[in-house]
Amino acid sequence: MSDTGGIVLLAGRILVGLFAVNFGVFHLMKGDMMMGFAKSMNFPFVPLAGWPAGVWLVAGGLSVGLGVWPDIGSLMMLVFAVIAAGYFHRFWEVGDEEKMNQTIFFWRNVFIVGASLFMFATFVELGPALRYAITTALIEF
Repeated sequence: MSDTGGIVLLAGRILVGLFAVNFGVFHLMKGDMMMGFAKSMNFPFVPLAGWPAGVWLVAGGLSVGLGVWPDIGSLMMLVFAVIAAGYFHRFWEVGDEEKMNQTIFFWRNVFIVGASLFMFATFVELGPALRYAITTALIEF
């Protein structure tokens, strides 16, 4: 990978990582609110919706942004987004007053799933050629 390509990929990694870290910090700071929402949605693992989800997102975001097994970090973001989209943002089940918000949240998470898959494939495919990262991908194909 060229220096220019490495710098562009680094910028993307940092931006995606910051997004996940910011969202993770939100879960850490508003854990009670997140657990309340999880309870209202009948989520079977309510305590996971607070600080554990925040730690998960911060770890995934730092992994991608810093380049410490970024393939694993992208999978961490993917897992979170699949659960969030499929369990918490079922826009087809809510009333009209909440439908727009939940639709936006659902598609945001679908976008994160797509981005996570793209990042995962990129990190794994580049392997040792990944520039400006602390480690390479942990998974090899």
